[in-house]
Amino acid sequence: MGFTEDAKVLTNAAVIAMLGAGCAKADAMGQPQCLVIVDASGVDLGVLRMRGAKFLSLKSARAKAQTAASTGGQTANIPEAMRIPLGQATGGAVTGLSGGLPIRMGGVLVGGIGVGSGSGAQDIEVGQAMLATIGADLA
Repeated sequence: MGFTEDAKVLTNAAVIAMLGAGCAKADAMGQPQCLVIVDASGVDLGVLRMRGAKFLSLKSARAKAQTAASTGGQTANIPEAMRIPLGQATGGAVTGLSGGLPIRMGGVLVGGIGVGSGSGAQDIEVGQAMLATIGADLA
């Protein structure tokens, strides 16, 4: 039995590419967004609030990214009945709001994306563009 294992992690280039793709998609739809990328342990790797995005959406975008990284699934998949209790139990760190997507590379969870300030559908569309730009598995 060994004491280390190999792990996939996002590179700085991946984070920068995802932020750029998210901005481009949000610009194309005319909806400024807050974009947060975290690693698999929920630590911020990249954060951007586009000019005109709602400043409180930065908080929800971070919760979306952390929830997606923690659960390995889309935030919208959190069961409705569990959203309030989980949010309360975690001080708002877990959310069921749309716009949180896991980042998987070849099936391996490497992080999470949180997008906020648009509609749920817009947030997901921007997140999907961010995933596509690095060839991540689409959520």
